[in-house]
Amino acid sequence: MPARASKDAKPAKKSAAQEMGAADLAKALTQGVEVSKAAKPESSKPKRARQKKPDPKIVHEIFERFRAAEPAPKGELEHVNVFTFLVAVVLSAQATDAGVNKATRALFALADTPEKMVALGEDKVRDMIKTIGLFRAKAKNVVLLSKKLIDDYGSKIPETREELQTLPGVGRKTANVVMNNSFGAPTIAVDTHLFRVSNRIPLARGKTPIAVELGLEKIIPDEFKVHAHHWLILHGRYVCKARRPECERCIISDLCNAPDKRI
Repeated sequence: MPARASKDAKPAKKSAAQEMGAADLAKALTQGVEVSKAAKPESSKPKRARQKKPDPKIVHEIFERFRAAEPAPKGELEHVNVFTFLVAVVLSAQATDAGVNKATRALFALADTPEKMVALGEDKVRDMIKTIGLFRAKAKNVVLLSKKLIDDYGSKIPETREELQTLPGVGRKTANVVMNNSFGAPTIAVDTHLFRVSNRIPLARGKTPIAVELGLEKIIPDEFKVHAHHWLILHGRYVCKARRPECERCIISDLCNAPDKRI
C-alpha cells in the first residue's frame, strides 16, 4: 500500500510565478515589478553563432590571384640594411611610409649602424625625424634599441620574435615585419589596412590584431604565407580603402562578401 501522507505535512509553497496568472506575470515584468527568479522567462537574446572558417578553395583562389598580379610584393619603407629597416619600422608606427621615408633618407646617410646611431645621439635623431608623429618617444627608442643591440646582440639584429621584442619600441607587429622582410619568416604583421581587409572580405574576423593574425595563420596555405601580409596590406592601402573601397577594380570582388561591396 502506498504510504499515507502525514496529517501535519504542509503543502509546498507556490512560487510567485505560480500564484500570478500569465497575464499578470507579463504585466509585472513589463512594469519592472520584482518576481522570483523562477518567474523570469529565459532570455530571448539569440546566441551568437560560431564563426565559420571561409571555404579553403576560396581562400586559395584569393591568394592565387594576388600572387598572379604581384608575385614578389615588397614593403614601401626605404632602408639600406637590416638595421635601418628595423629603425624604419619602429618609426612607422602611427605614421605613413612616405612620411617616414622623407625623414630617414638623411638619417640613414649619417647613421646606418647601431654604433653610428648612438654616436649621433638622441637630440640629433629627434631633430632629424621631427616631421614624424611621436618623434620624441621614437628618437629615444631608436637610440636605446641601438645601445641594446650593441650590448646584448653584438650589433646584429636578432631573428626571433621574443628577442626582437626585448628592444625598446619593438612590439609584436614590428617584430613580425622584421622577421618576414629581413629573414623570410612566414609571419603575418597586422596593420590597420590588413585588419580592415581581413574582417571585411572576410578571411579571419577578430576584434584585435592578434586575433586576426592567429586566424589568418590557420587558414592561409603555407605556399602564400611569406607574402600574404604584403598582399593584404597593399590591397587595403590602394584598393579596399576604408571610406570608399574601389570594388570596380578589385581582382577578388567576386570572392568578397563584404556588406559594403559596391558592385
